[in-house]
Amino acid sequence: MEPKNTKKQNAYISEEEQTLSWSEVQDSFKKTFGNEIYTSWLQKLSLIKEYNDYLILGVPTRFFRDWIVSRYLDKILEQVKGFKLSLNRIEFKIIEENKANSDLAKIDEISKVTEIKDSILNYNRLNPNLNFDNFIQGKSNDIALSYSKKVCEHLSRYNPLYICGGVGLGKTHLLNAIGLELQSENNVMFISAERFMYHFIKSIKKNDMVNFKDFFRKSSVFIIDDIQFIRGKESLQEEFFHTFNSLMDKGSQIIISADRTPTKLDRVQERIKSRLAGGLIVDIDTPDLDLKVKIINKKIEEIQNQFKENINLSEEVIHFIANETKTNIRELIGVLNRVIAFSRVHNKNLTVSDCKNILKDVFNQIRVITVDKIQNVVSNYFNISLNEMLSQRRSRPLARPRQVAMYLAKKLTTRSLPEIGRRFANRDHTTVIHAVKTVTRLSEQDEEMKKNINQIKSLLIEQ
Repeated sequence: MEPKNTKKQNAYISEEEQTLSWSEVQDSFKKTFGNEIYTSWLQKLSLIKEYNDYLILGVPTRFFRDWIVSRYLDKILEQVKGFKLSLNRIEFKIIEENKANSDLAKIDEISKVTEIKDSILNYNRLNPNLNFDNFIQGKSNDIALSYSKKVCEHLSRYNPLYICGGVGLGKTHLLNAIGLELQSENNVMFISAERFMYHFIKSIKKNDMVNFKDFFRKSSVFIIDDIQFIRGKESLQEEFFHTFNSLMDKGSQIIISADRTPTKLDRVQERIKSRLAGGLIVDIDTPDLDLKVKIINKKIEEIQNQFKENINLSEEVIHFIANETKTNIRELIGVLNRVIAFSRVHNKNLTVSDCKNILKDVFNQIRVITVDKIQNVVSNYFNISLNEMLSQRRSRPLARPRQVAMYLAKKLTTRSLPEIGRRFANRDHTTVIHAVKTVTRLSEQDEEMKKNINQIKSLLIEQ
């Protein structure tokens, strides 16, 4: 009999030597994904080979494989890692290609939910209302606006242009405005990453990848929104990578938006992040009070012109709405619309007191911020684990996020200094005091730190 330690040295682990119990893994899939998804898709996965750091799973067809990869791969890997921590990737082998017809019949039924009605050959998502003229400029977005206009003047000089920022801050507006500005003299493609994936899957299903590749790669201006959607979707990333390279090689202008910088795109291939980071990166920050007031006044003007009515909101009311709306522009417009609607119905000039009553349920929806929530958001923001942040290690990549979390816990919760210290692996209250002083000083002196604090606050409010 072969010694146990000799078996561990083998690169290949035979079926008799597998460390995974595939039946247990399948049970985990069923609990996590639900009966419908499990029965339709995951039940047909089979374990072919098991290596120390990756698995080879069997799938019935190529389409089946691509659908699994685009929809469920990241969660599948997460589940399997729970049984074997050393695993870092999954590969697929087609073992039942002759069953394609039966699988496609099932896929036809499921695909009704995400069917793309419009052909990519007629695809155009540019909104004529989202142009440069009606984009409201402020300190939080002036750099992004400036470079967006520069791109229109000098194609391929800033390539790719990468615009990042939180939800509802105007990224899509800028991308749309660029497309409108360039479409008369260029072949402009403007699409979201999600729709790009849908077209990708549809083309695989129809065995029409040649047309898919040709269509997207012939663009002279390629604009893709919310690129973070490709996270964890290996097959889609592969196609995006080659599309990106092809467009760059022919000198096409690429404009991309995301909710975070390229380096913080987790579960995205390093080669993609490297190419995204090699362009011009500009960010849009949370709007300040002045910008929110400008947006409110502009929106009121638009409503008055559209409906031919006079809207009387005092400066005091406008500043109240702007000051109390903490997250993004979409929420700001929603709150304003609610106030205007109430004013119409009751035919009265509203006071701040009226607005407080009208909006109390909106503002009360803001969830309670706890120390636990702060710790989780901060660790995710800086791309470190919670255990690392709470550890005794003092290296800068861990110490600074820890100090930021302590600072926010002091500023945003009612916990005392000793209580906060105890929540950070029983640290002394003097450590918390030092953290608060350090982050306060850095946020006053360093714009990057100030931006980080504001973005984390926004994330805490949104979640």
